[in-house]
Amino acid sequence: MPSDLARRIFDHVARQRMLLAGDHVGVGVSGGADSVALLRLLEELCSELGIRLTVLHFNHHLRGAESDADEQFVAALAAERGLPILVGRENVAAVARARGWNLEDAGRRLRYAYFSSLLRAGGITRVAVAHTADDQAETVMARLVRGTGPAGLAAIYPIIGPVVGSADGLGKGHTFRGPLVRPLLDIRRRELCAYLDGWRQTWREDSSNQDTRRLRARLRHQILPLFEGEVQPSIVANLGRLAQMAREDEAFWTTLVAQRLGAILRRQDGRLGIRCADLLAPLPWMGSDLSEEARSAVARRLVRGLVEELRGDCRDLMAQHIEQVLRLAARGASGQRSDLPGVMAERSFEWLWFSATAGLAVHGSPDMQKSPDPRAAAEEYFHAIELGSSREATVVVPEIGRRFRLKVIDWPCMQRDTNKGCTFDRDLLRSPLVLRNWRVGDSFRPSGRRSEHKLKHLLRDRRVGARERAGWPVLTSAGDLIWARGLPVAAKVAPWEQTRTGVVIVEEEI
Repeated sequence: MPSDLARRIFDHVARQRMLLAGDHVGVGVSGGADSVALLRLLEELCSELGIRLTVLHFNHHLRGAESDADEQFVAALAAERGLPILVGRENVAAVARARGWNLEDAGRRLRYAYFSSLLRAGGITRVAVAHTADDQAETVMARLVRGTGPAGLAAIYPIIGPVVGSADGLGKGHTFRGPLVRPLLDIRRRELCAYLDGWRQTWREDSSNQDTRRLRARLRHQILPLFEGEVQPSIVANLGRLAQMAREDEAFWTTLVAQRLGAILRRQDGRLGIRCADLLAPLPWMGSDLSEEARSAVARRLVRGLVEELRGDCRDLMAQHIEQVLRLAARGASGQRSDLPGVMAERSFEWLWFSATAGLAVHGSPDMQKSPDPRAAAEEYFHAIELGSSREATVVVPEIGRRFRLKVIDWPCMQRDTNKGCTFDRDLLRSPLVLRNWRVGDSFRPSGRRSEHKLKHLLRDRRVGARERAGWPVLTSAGDLIWARGLPVAAKVAPWEQTRTGVVIVEEEI
């Protein structure tokens, strides 16, 4: 017969469909009381849940012989319970130094990366870990102390998808994509210790958890007990409810942002674009009924959604970064940019374009800067075209993902079926014909214009931003520019009354 605590866990797991019949559950066991209790509780429930267990242990190699003793303890426990065990090992300190992570963050990332690898390999269908109500309260309090927004208050999620019934992330900045469950998130640590004492089950104590120089340890051993004993006995439960409400709010915001971005987002060459007006007035159907505070709340969420889509998370994205983007949308000039952690936002006329970058923004750097010369990042191209006696010539330009066809047509018999603005008089073309990208100083007189103009100015009049101009395709004849995408052909090669054969240029996506 399952114990009372095991029965509570069963009801909680069944209600949320954390574990399903037939699941092969990897149980993360560090050797501490919480994880050992989770293993024993799930072992009690194996028959009723219809699951089987494998013990998972990750050795961080942070405490020398003590870490190895933890691994040996877990291995002995698994053998005693007749359960298989899988062990991952990593020099967390070395990885943290190499990547500039703090130790706690590095350990979490590498541990979950190990769990992810087991899920991807197959066999294991769920991972269960032993976060408790105390862990939840400590996390909420730590984020309040360090500074957080509403999303951060959601703290530890009970289920990380894909799992039936619920799905979410570990919190911002983690790459684990589940399925991972936390069956003990509503259970106090002291209940688990009492449960283990009832079974006369030993566990290991991590000495680093006693180091009150660390915020988590101070919260656990000093601050929360003080609140619980002298201020609010229900502090742990209250913080847990706050996290739950924040998760519910976050689920609403996630849905709203995804729907709104799906309607207004433009994707182009790996970048994400949004009209400044759509960002600053994000819910137009509400009109004046939407207060300035509500409008700002939605706009900030849209910026976070854009960054998260590009990077996969919002790690290190601060309130001041989002404010920079909103100022860029409201008052920035075309060509100005804002550097965010791992993302660059650039103003191009009435649009903001977001692109992923390799590094993180440096705090305190100017929030709006003139964009570096986009030609430095653009890949130049130069493709000669041999038309000869053929009726068609094709050139593929992988640098911009386009294919261009030059088709010979009769003129004027097909004039009504042809776009005159993209048609040349074949007899006026001179070799070599070259398709290349725009260059500084390019100029020509398009058909219909009285004088020659800088191509830069012609494109700017058509609201083509500096970054788009860098790879803009043009066609030259014997060195003279005769066509640019989106503009009529040069007047000197345009069809006229004596034209008998034309050449039309057609652009296609590869």
